[in-house]
Amino acid sequence: MMRRKRITFKDVLKKEMKNTEFRFYFERERAISEIARLIREARLKADLTQSELARKAKTSQTVIARLESGSDQRTPSLDLLERIASALKARLMVSFEYLKAA
Repeated sequence: MMRRKRITFKDVLKKEMKNTEFRFYFERERAISEIARLIREARLKADLTQSELARKAKTSQTVIARLESGSDQRTPSLDLLERIASALKARLMVSFEYLKAA
């Protein structure tokens, strides 16, 4: 009897990442999730509530909550991220991560 190879999530993801549209949306979701995590961690480190951060960043608590949840499909503007960074006494940094040649 022949054994079937077990297909893992990693195998499926590797295959799907070859599709440029899939990769675009996957990477976009990853970026939104990372922004959410970073904002929440920085806010907690600064010992601020969502409302306090919102006031300092000149936005609403609802906006901060949506950003931190990562559920908002809109990508936050650089202006908003800069205001949040400033309110947290932090510096916003943007970088490029280079992919290996295929």
